[in-house]
Amino acid sequence: GINAEYGHNKSSMSETQKPRTIVYVDIVGDLFHYGHMEFCRQARSQGDYLIVGICSDEDVAAYKRVPFLTTEERAKAASGCKWVDEVIPNCPIPVTKEFIEQHNISLVCHGNDFDPQAIRKWYSVPIDMGIFKPIPYTPGVSTTDLLKRIVRRAHEIPL
Repeated sequence: GINAEYGHNKSSMSETQKPRTIVYVDIVGDLFHYGHMEFCRQARSQGDYLIVGICSDEDVAAYKRVPFLTTEERAKAASGCKWVDEVIPNCPIPVTKEFIEQHNISLVCHGNDFDPQAIRKWYSVPIDMGIFKPIPYTPGVSTTDLLKRIVRRAHEIPL
């Protein structure tokens, strides 16, 4: 499965012992930083097992910008986070009922940095199922902030 591809499934549970509460988050995860890690920590604390979906380059480019790291690079970075049990690259956005059922997802979380219209657009299925929970956004760090910092200091980088 996907875990084998990224060389890890940190859960100590056997194949027959299923986790009680599977939490799912989808992220871009570009330039994976401590804000992403804190989000994963908070999401994982809501259950027994955390699945992180990594949005595809194409999906992200359609509403944001092309990520600097590829989908595979972002998936590998997320898989290194100690609170992440499983990574699914090229996850569906918006989250579908079929996907939730296929992965036995109990709870879907997202950062509370989206406006209500955007939350409804991307997460209407888990909201209607009563399994959506917003997680506080980590203040002080974002990929956009990091990119601005890099651009401001670009002259310091020897090329």
